[in-house]
Amino acid sequence: MAMRVLVTGSAGFIGYHLCRRLLAEGHAVTGFDGFSDYYDVGLKRARHARLAAAPAFEPVEGRLETPGLLRDLLARTRPEVVVHLAAQAGVRYSLENPQAYTEANLVGSFNLLEAVRAAPVRHLLLASTSSAYGGNTQLPFRETDRAVSPLTFYAATKLAMEAMAHAYSHLYGIPTTLFRFFTVYGPWGRPDMALFLFTRKILAGEPIEVFAGGAAERDFTYVDDLVEAVRRLVDVPPTGPGPAGPDDTLSPSAPCRLVNIGGGQPVRVDAMIDALEDALGVRATRLLKDLPPGDVPRTCASTDLLRRLVGTVPETPLAVGIPAFVAWYRDYFAAPGGSAPHGPR
Repeated sequence: MAMRVLVTGSAGFIGYHLCRRLLAEGHAVTGFDGFSDYYDVGLKRARHARLAAAPAFEPVEGRLETPGLLRDLLARTRPEVVVHLAAQAGVRYSLENPQAYTEANLVGSFNLLEAVRAAPVRHLLLASTSSAYGGNTQLPFRETDRAVSPLTFYAATKLAMEAMAHAYSHLYGIPTTLFRFFTVYGPWGRPDMALFLFTRKILAGEPIEVFAGGAAERDFTYVDDLVEAVRRLVDVPPTGPGPAGPDDTLSPSAPCRLVNIGGGQPVRVDAMIDALEDALGVRATRLLKDLPPGDVPRTCASTDLLRRLVGTVPETPLAVGIPAFVAWYRDYFAAPGGSAPHGPR
């Protein structure tokens, strides 16, 4: 049956793809986005313009931090499901402008939780990050691992958001799913992410900076696989509180669960660059650099809980996902109106 869904961050990379999936299924989608200038606003506008072509899509522009805005929006639209993807993203930018993370990720998420408290929903889903595992060294990262050592303020704000959401779930009985994403990539991606940056520089004949000699490993997750997992999780609201099984994170005190969304198959960054060079037909000049502060040497998701809940995990290999990104990149920036690519401020 058709649902009413609110997606925050609908002009963002993941939000755009999720909205497309929901609209294709016949759901009514309200897309909320603030169009921050952290990266190319033209790219965000282009995403939203494609969504706005669907009659069942209502675009709403506004900032998470604006008092009362989300409360009024939920009171008017009465969504059955809310997927909160809006946030100030970027690990390294949090070293330069932590205030932006306080406003969007803490104050903005608080405003959303207050709005849902006033207008209850069937299921609230909120995006977190693999960066929340911080200094953990045991692989794969399991949702049941303690995550108390964030290495960046970005990760710290996401951990705080998780804690706030759990408290609201406990206090007000809100069925809540938190998911930690692992290095998402694909068409319409973010210009501040490595794949996008490398593509732009390689095509421009510029050298690329490769940290940790290319030995760092990432659990690359193709965006269509991630959207599939999120969409299936929408239909699995936590019932609780617990008890939970041995690999489950269903809270003993709230209808709240934490789930990794990653494939559990980490790949070295230099192997990712090899695949990108093959897709582009161009070799890169690589400048080897030390790992920056806040970056971790490897990430790897435990997939047991995701598989048990929804029956599938991300599996698209880089050999398929990277050529799809490159094809989109060439098409988008060659098309009339395709804005010049640039990364974060």
